[in-house]
Amino acid sequence: MTLKAKEIYVNLSVKDLNKSVEFFKQLGFDFHPEMTDENATCMIVGDNIFVMLLTEPFFKTFTNKALGDSTKTTEVIVAISVDSRKDVNDMVNKALEAGGSTSNDPMDNEYMYAWSFQDIDGHLWEVMAMPEKKD
Repeated sequence: MTLKAKEIYVNLSVKDLNKSVEFFKQLGFDFHPEMTDENATCMIVGDNIFVMLLTEPFFKTFTNKALGDSTKTTEVIVAISVDSRKDVNDMVNKALEAGGSTSNDPMDNEYMYAWSFQDIDGHLWEVMAMPEKKD
């Protein structure tokens, strides 16, 4: 039997929840109001894909490990796909306008177009579009 997850929740620590919510709202993301309080919010990334933005003190209640400084180290790159090259550029440009910074230069090859940014807490986001295969 193969395991198939129903949903994915990525948990990210943030220094200021309100600033992070505002940042991601400027990129066009919505949030579950019933899953939001002063410690956390649930950002809707896709039909079954969510990012939990957790304040650092609240995040620490889920692990015994030390919390890394995402402005200096990387443990994960959150990669999301969008419909087109224009959508990639639009999202990254919105992130830059909202206070994020570039992570890497755009990558353009026959398999995909991608560009990445760092959010205001230093987490890495890769936005990609893959051309449709023609039969």
